[in-house]
Amino acid sequence: MARAQGNGSDGVGADIAERQALMGVCARATEEELAGALASLGEVPPAQELRAPETGLVMVRGRIGGTGAPFNLGEVTVTRAAVRLATGCTGVSYLIGRSHRRARLAAMVDALAQDATNRTRLEDNLMRPVMARVAAEDARVRADVAATKVDFFTLVRGED
Repeated sequence: MARAQGNGSDGVGADIAERQALMGVCARATEEELAGALASLGEVPPAQELRAPETGLVMVRGRIGGTGAPFNLGEVTVTRAAVRLATGCTGVSYLIGRSHRRARLAAMVDALAQDATNRTRLEDNLMRPVMARVAAEDARVRADVAATKVDFFTLVRGED
């Protein structure tokens, strides 16, 4: 479970939920969206890399019908990074893919969002636009799928 750090909280449920929501958005954000959100904050404090971005594989598990016995579905490429700002806040990211820059940017976003002022600006400049883009993409995919829907029906034959 993630542990909120920085603004004096020691893992308060609301802080954890906010960080989880932000990291969910970072996982869907493009590198350009993350960089733009950081640029919107202006001067960013210097950061020390606690864990330089590195790429590896993670086993993904699945369950038949969501409730069956777990099984190994396959591996997915994941890149992780961790940074500590000069302010003392620590940010961590684990993202699907191989982009070291994107993982470091997401870790910076996580660290910076622990300040209430930055969090509000990140909500406006990152979370809302990314969630709107993802919702529009999902709606487009649903519309494309709905356009190919075929309704099958059977006529009942009566036996004499």
